Amino acid sequence: MFRKENKNALRKKRHMRIRNQVSGSPDRPRLNVFRSLKHIYVQVIDDHSGYTLVSASSIEPEITNEVDNTNNKEAAKLVGEMLARKALDKGIKQVVFDRGGYRYHGRVKALADGARDGGLEF
Repeated sequence: MFRKENKNALRKKRHMRIRNQVSGSPDRPRLNVFRSLKHIYVQVIDDHSGYTLVSASSIEPEITNEVDNTNNKEAAKLVGEMLARKALDKGIKQVVFDRGGYRYHGRVKALADGARDGGLEF
């Protein structure tokens, strides 16, 4: 009997298809997005060495003190700007964007726009 897969399993399939094409290098690392119901998380990853270079999330006190709700576009934009500041401090200017299987819409788009406004290029 056929079982319907849940949304997260379908998202993981999409993410694996994307990951087959998108890879981060030392000179252009991968910016990965994870979205939960309450928060949004983002990492800059060097896939060759397997290390996370920079990370930011809506859990951090800088964000939670500034916004009332951490699961909206406003918080996502602030997370993107904070990530861009941290990445520029480490000398990272260009990244490859990995949307994590999510649609480029809403919080994911706001995060990308915040990172671009902060100075990252992708």
